[in-house]
Amino acid sequence: MTVIVVAACPIGLRGHLTRWLLEISPGVFVGKVSARVRILMWERVIEMVKNGRAIMVYGADNEQGLAFEVHAHEWLPIDFEGINLMLRPDKTERDPTRKTGWSNAGKRRRFGSR
Repeated sequence: MTVIVVAACPIGLRGHLTRWLLEISPGVFVGKVSARVRILMWERVIEMVKNGRAIMVYGADNEQGLAFEVHAHEWLPIDFEGINLMLRPDKTERDPTRKTGWSNAGKRRRFGSR
């Protein structure tokens, strides 16, 4: 079983994917294809996706029973002791200007009422 999810992609890519897979929801394609077709299809997705992003999940002979590929996605696949996981980046790491703690109004309200 192969699942491909695309977002912000050209309509031509969606039409191309419907040749082999069934579109069960906008941008979500599901089907059973050979490994060779899957690899060629993924190469075509990377070529055609342009500014969009894509994720492909497929069955594999490993502990989890699946493997995945990502393209232009903020979540990153990592190998954690033989298990593939998706690492979701911490929003505070990407925005160093973000302040943490109480706002000035919150400080006045909290400490001024004592």
